[in-house]
Amino acid sequence: FLLKTHMQPERVLYVSSQNASTIFPAFANRLEYSKQEKKIVVTLHNLQKNDSDIYVCAGVLKNSSFLSVNSSGTMMLIRELEQTACSKSSWGIYGLTVVAALLFSVLVCCALYHIDMKKYFQKRKLNAVYEDMSYSSRHNTLIR
Repeated sequence: FLLKTHMQPERVLYVSSQNASTIFPAFANRLEYSKQEKKIVVTLHNLQKNDSDIYVCAGVLKNSSFLSVNSSGTMMLIRELEQTACSKSSWGIYGLTVVAALLFSVLVCCALYHIDMKKYFQKRKLNAVYEDMSYSSRHNTLIR
């Protein structure tokens, strides 16, 4: 047997040597166990505040009705966690922050689209005047 012994004494689990088992109603759907030779591992899920207690393993000898407790037990103390609920106003602040960030990014994208970005990144051409000094152009000017 696995028993709760102090706060609300009750049976939790019974496993026989023939591997027959009973999970008592308070722990139905919340208890799993595995048995390997003489070792039993018990796992409790969805713990509740009233699960706080001292748990002991006890055996029943054949042809006897007395329980034999083989250890001092394990104390399990369950505390409730305080959950902080998000208020509606905090969701509103988060929503407004997201909308503002999206609008800012749209504004930046539109501004960059309308500015001619090519002219800022192109190599600038130097102002230069070229004059044709080839022989044929000089020849014609000298004759006249």
